[in-house]
Amino acid sequence: MSEEAEVAVPDPFEAERLLEAVLFASAEPVSLAGLRARLPEVADLGALLESLRARYSGRGVELVARGDAWAFRTAPDLAARLHLEVPQTRKLSRAALEVMAIVAYHQPVTRAEIEEMRGVALSRGTLDVLLEAGWVRPMGRRQTPGRPMTWGTTPAFLDHFGLENLSALPGVEELKASGLLDSRPAMIAYAAQSEDELELPLGDDTLLLGEDDGE
Repeated sequence: MSEEAEVAVPDPFEAERLLEAVLFASAEPVSLAGLRARLPEVADLGALLESLRARYSGRGVELVARGDAWAFRTAPDLAARLHLEVPQTRKLSRAALEVMAIVAYHQPVTRAEIEEMRGVALSRGTLDVLLEAGWVRPMGRRQTPGRPMTWGTTPAFLDHFGLENLSALPGVEELKASGLLDSRPAMIAYAAQSEDELELPLGDDTLLLGEDDGE
């Protein structure tokens, strides 16, 4: 009579240690797929992540979700004490910030839809700046005449602004207060369209506004 091969059950503590090491070794958030590739197949990744997050809760660094990825980040209440003044050579125009806000609100969104919401044509370089920053990415082509490319945000966008997911973004009034939403009717209208009103929080040490690029 043949015996069925036994499936080795990983030691939860050792699996959590391995998960911890992988996350500490990466400067960027690690996707769930990337984490699963490092762990035994039968390991309960969700349970391990929650256990590790609880272990670091209230510490100097915390385990946070960034969309479909995870990373260790400095505890928010300690950020001010670790603040460094770093010169920024790259500036984002107000037009680029408006486009970023529209993409965050309405993704997946096409170039033509962005132009319609803003009420002005989109210059060639605006999306390129956001692509270079790693905050937007192509999300495939829409199945309509011309098959236009659609755009959406990236995990790097969530990580840069300290967001767990897009639903963590606040609303229109905060957008106005931060200067990301101007008084033009088209801009007010596009913000009001979203049921989940979003904000792009700005930090003086992470983002500099340039002059409007004429759009």
